[in-house]
Amino acid sequence: MKDKKINGRTIKAAETKNKIYQCAVQLFREYGFDQVSVDSIAEKAGISKGAFYVHFDSKDALLASIIEEYVNELDMNYQMYLKSFPSDAAASYILISLVEKIVDNIACDIGYDLIKIAYRIQIDRTINTGILLNHDRELYKTFSILVDRGMRQGEFKTEIPAETIADHLVMAIRGFTYEWCIRYPDFDLKNQLHQHFEILLSGIKRQ
Repeated sequence: MKDKKINGRTIKAAETKNKIYQCAVQLFREYGFDQVSVDSIAEKAGISKGAFYVHFDSKDALLASIIEEYVNELDMNYQMYLKSFPSDAAASYILISLVEKIVDNIACDIGYDLIKIAYRIQIDRTINTGILLNHDRELYKTFSILVDRGMRQGEFKTEIPAETIADHLVMAIRGFTYEWCIRYPDFDLKNQLHQHFEILLSGIKRQ
């Protein structure tokens, strides 16, 4: 009986947390992060303000948690995305396609407002957002796999380790996304990153 009560509380807590996620994302998209209060999130979720703070220390902590969960899901989707290409597809072609898919997720699914706040949180270091920088993150592994594939295919040079190149490719995406944030809406993230990756890839391709 005790175990059933514990499991019931655990399930209820997970349901409440998920409800907070869903309501917060909806409000953030509709009104913007800065215009949404903890009170409004709690009201929409049908919980007390105290119940909100059982799960999250602050609105920033909630956003960091949402981004972490979303990033983990996206990273796994990118792994599946790789499997959609023929085995003989050029690694450089797949890389460019992957970058464009990542940009669509950043600009369309997450959106400027939440990305901007996520950068602010990372810069202020008020909340732990280590998932975005963690080199064990699946995105780094995905790029490493692609670069290694290009090396084995004879398309890329082999002087620099695949992991090192992958780090720089991910940093390039992060840097251009920041540029997009500070120059929004007068910066075409997809077009600019496409051009930049063509330049980066020209440096590691065999002549």
